Order: sequence, then C-alpha cells, then structure tokens
Amino acid sequence: MNIPKDPVMLMSYINTQLRDNYDSLDELVKSLGLNEKELTEKMASIGMKYDAELNRFKQ
Repeated sequence: MNIPKDPVMLMSYINTQLRDNYDSLDELVKSLGLNEKELTEKMASIGMKYDAELNRFKQ
C-alpha cells in the first residue's frame, strides 16, 4: 500500500480512511498492512493523537 509520507497529508488520508472504511485504527492498520506504532509516532510528530471514541486522529 502506497500511503502519503508527509505527516499532514498522511493524517488527512488516514482520517478519511477511518471515517469511510474502518471502525477502528486496529482494523485499518491490519487491513492496510501498516505498523500501528510507526503510524501513531508519525502522527504524534505533528501533535496528533488517535481518539478511539471519535475514530480519528486529532490534536
């Protein structure tokens, strides 16, 4: 899976995927073959955290 490298573009892409296609971050990373730790660290680098209740990354 080719996902955006830029953290801001990645956040937008991931949040869109979560909103439209996945019920949880766990489901998204398994389906797309991503490393959850690496993804959350990249999001943290721009001040974003995953909110499970909202199923999205936010500040």
